[in-house]
Amino acid sequence: MTSAASLLGELFEFHFMQNALLTGTVVAVLAGAVGYFVVLRGQSFAAHTLSQVGFPGAAAGVLVHASPLAGLLVFCVGAALGIGFAGRGLDAGRRDESAVVGTILAFSLGLGLLFARLYAGSVQGIYAFLFGTILGISDSATATTAALAAVCLVVLTAIARPLLFASIDPDVAQARGVPVRALSIAFLVLVAVAVAQTVQIVGTLLIFALLIAPAAAAQQVTSRPWVGLGLSVVLSLAFTWVGLTVAYFSIYPVGFFITTLAFGCYLMLRLLREARRRVLA
Repeated sequence: MTSAASLLGELFEFHFMQNALLTGTVVAVLAGAVGYFVVLRGQSFAAHTLSQVGFPGAAAGVLVHASPLAGLLVFCVGAALGIGFAGRGLDAGRRDESAVVGTILAFSLGLGLLFARLYAGSVQGIYAFLFGTILGISDSATATTAALAAVCLVVLTAIARPLLFASIDPDVAQARGVPVRALSIAFLVLVAVAVAQTVQIVGTLLIFALLIAPAAAAQQVTSRPWVGLGLSVVLSLAFTWVGLTVAYFSIYPVGFFITTLAFGCYLMLRLLREARRRVLA
């Protein structure tokens, strides 16, 4: 019988799996950390829109014979700045922000269709970004992802405390001199970069698996911000590692396993929380 150690050793035998595991680890840490604040701030719709902007971004990169990742970053960051400056951040009900997000989403999807039609070559590389391409990620893309993720994590660490304050009680934070609007825009840019990185694993259609589900699951377990943040990162790593491992030994795509694990974990924790609440009621 094949031992577990030999099966795990087989994962590291091929270079493409080494890149996939390394990139997956880096992206999972970034997505888990950024995603916690996304859920806390109620900006899941904005994060979803930024993920959809990834499709025209990748298409634009391929169209001009540049890196699809470069196109992802340019379009996602541009959309984040648009949402940040055109919306009013944390206003009641986020009405302004929601309207801007919806408008940018519709426009970006139209651009994606146009770019795909204009591209004379095969669009297989573009459509791959809809579901993730981590098993085919190159050495240069791995290095670029690690560098960008490191920068984002450093920035997030620097603004984490005031961002937490501004997320929980923006009015009081602003009265205390916290630059709420500037933090909101900076955070949206961080989300944009995190989305561009995460797309390589699960694709634009399945982005919530790593950016939203781990954080949402963590908040079912604890209301303590820093504990929840750490748990979100741990869950994101677990979904990525287990998803990659199971996908390697099967014929099914990585994104399917990661999203299934994420959904199953969130659903289980949500049901357990509801059951506990009813018992204590």
